Amino acid sequence: MRVDISDVNKFFVPGEHFCDIGRRTHARLQSQVSSSAPFCENQSIVSEQKIRVAVVGVGAFGRNHARVYHELQQEGLVDLAAIVDADESRAQSLAAQFNTQAFPSVEAMASATQVDAASVAVPTTHHVDVAVELMQRGIDVLIEKPIAPTLEGADTLIRTAQQHGRIAMVGHLERFNPAVQAALRVVTRPMFFEVHRLSIFGPRALDVDVVLDLMIHDLDIVLTMAKSPVKEVRAVGLPILSGKVDIGNVRVEFESGCVANFTASRVSTERVRKLRFFQPREYVSVDYSRQDVLVLAVDSDLVGSQAVAPENLAGLIQPKKPPVQQQEPLRAELSGFIGAVRTRNSPPVTLQDGRRALDLALQILSAMEQHRQSLHLGVSAK
Repeated sequence: MRVDISDVNKFFVPGEHFCDIGRRTHARLQSQVSSSAPFCENQSIVSEQKIRVAVVGVGAFGRNHARVYHELQQEGLVDLAAIVDADESRAQSLAAQFNTQAFPSVEAMASATQVDAASVAVPTTHHVDVAVELMQRGIDVLIEKPIAPTLEGADTLIRTAQQHGRIAMVGHLERFNPAVQAALRVVTRPMFFEVHRLSIFGPRALDVDVVLDLMIHDLDIVLTMAKSPVKEVRAVGLPILSGKVDIGNVRVEFESGCVANFTASRVSTERVRKLRFFQPREYVSVDYSRQDVLVLAVDSDLVGSQAVAPENLAGLIQPKKPPVQQQEPLRAELSGFIGAVRTRNSPPVTLQDGRRALDLALQILSAMEQHRQSLHLGVSAK
């Protein structure tokens, strides 16, 4: 018997800590899984045993996956079974730090040890090859954002996950930011977004444009909040220090009438991570870095019941601070992934979510290229 995992809303409560998903749904899923027909290749995963995890690619961000898995291991939630990296010295150094095994390839790992689930944190250009190999070997995957360099690659991942019955999740980390979780609870009908994500230049992630490196975080969040198809994209972006787009500004209009402005830069002199949106009688400000949310709401009852003198308008604005549960977003993300692996439930961020964000990002890059060509700049980020 196959459990329907297509509807995450049956199991996921907005704002719920992702560590709780597995505990809340386990009893329900146990009653649905028949012993006469296995649910998946790794049927034992739906038991209470520890899930054996690996990290494939332990560069700048992959090593953080290894660190968090090690912390979860110390709490008895997983076993960090392997570190995989083509740089064998780097893999061995991190494996020694976390008391696990190091391997130079997925093939070498698979021939030496059992792994149930893995984080894929290799460069974006290798996401498809690595994740497909893992899934074909019966291993569930969390793929760092962006899901793939192309929509064809994303479709290959979706198809492979379906064919092999794998849990597959995309690592859109900001979905797990406590401030974003708090903001999602107050979203009604957003009509205008203003988003800034600025970083100081560094050597990491230069294989992709700033749109796929930084802006895609916010594209995913706005798509989740706006809940409307994209109608129009206008964008400008330029390479500054690398061969890819390093700074960009984008205007996206949705079919609902909502408009979103995005600015992303990896050549800034400061680090900024902020999202603001307006909806009927409310202004919401989200500071990703501080994990803070501020809501300025107009008292609708007073506005509708009486004429208000201009000098008294400020008194109608009520500031509110929605409760935010401080936590490390990566820990929440990996806990959500492990919960989905254990229960065979749809993950918090699906491959379809990742494809949708990638689709918009690629539309933006195309619009940027068209803008450069119209100005006869003679510079291509491709």
